[in-house]
Amino acid sequence: MISVSVPSPLQYFKTLVASDEGMPLLEAAASIAQDEYPELDLDSVIQDMEQRAARLIRRIPADSAPLHRLRLLNHYFFGELGFRLNANHYHDPANSFLHRVLDRRLGIPISLAVLWLELARAVHLNASGVSFPGHFLCKVKMNSGVVIIDPCTGESLSRDQLAQRLAPWSPALEGGEIPVAMFLQSCTARELLARMLRNLKSIHAHAADPGRRLQVLDRLVALLPADLDERCERGLLLADLGQLREGLADLDAYLASSPSAPGREAIAARREDIARQLH
Repeated sequence: MISVSVPSPLQYFKTLVASDEGMPLLEAAASIAQDEYPELDLDSVIQDMEQRAARLIRRIPADSAPLHRLRLLNHYFFGELGFRLNANHYHDPANSFLHRVLDRRLGIPISLAVLWLELARAVHLNASGVSFPGHFLCKVKMNSGVVIIDPCTGESLSRDQLAQRLAPWSPALEGGEIPVAMFLQSCTARELLARMLRNLKSIHAHAADPGRRLQVLDRLVALLPADLDERCERGLLLADLGQLREGLADLDAYLASSPSAPGREAIAARREDIARQLH
C-alpha cells in the first residue's frame, strides 16, 4: 500500500508563497484560515470566487471602457453582493478568514480588498493593492490616470481625502505638504499577505492568545524568511511557552544576523537565560 503524506496547513502555505512569480494570492490568503479551520476546502473558496467572477463577466460587454468596468464591478460587489466593513466587530479574527468574509459579506479593508482585486482582475482591470497607513486601499490604472478605491465602500478617493486620511500617520513635511504619492505604491502579494498576518497577530496578542499568535508567527517566518524581527518575536514566544530549544534557535539566528539591532543586548540576555534553563 502506498502511503500518501498530507501536508500540514503551514507546509502547504509554504508551497504557495515559495515564489513571488505567479503567487496565488487568493488561495494563499484563504489558507490563513486553516489554522483555525484545518478541514477548510480551499478549492471551494476558489470556486466560489470563480462563480462570482463569471456572473460579473457575463454582464460586461467585451468592448467596455475600463471606467465602465470599474463602475459595474463596484455595483456588483458593494451593491448586489453587499460586501462591507464589519465596523461593529472590527477585531473579530473571522474578518481575516476569507471563507467567513464570503459567507457573511463582512470584513476589514485588506480582506475585502483581496476579494475585490480578484474580481477586478477577472474583468481585466489593471488593479493592485496599496498598503496605505491605517486603511488598506486599492488602485486601478486608467488611460487618464489612477483611481484610488476604498475596498470597504467602492468610493473613489481624491488627493485631499487621501491627505486627510494620511495626516494622523505621517508628520507634515516642510511647507505642510504630505507626500501622498509615496504612500500609493502598489504592494506585492507577499507584502499584502504580511499585512494580513500582522493584523491577525496583533488581534491574538491583544486577546492574550499565545497559541494562535504562534501559528501566525510561523506563517510570517515562512513568508518573510529574511525578516529577523519576526523570527526574534517567535523565539521569545516559544521560550515563554516552554519550547526552549526552538526558541533558542530563533534567537541565535536573530543575534547572528542583527549585530547592531536596537535592543540587541536585552535579547542576548534573554537568550543566555534560556540557555541556562536548558543546562
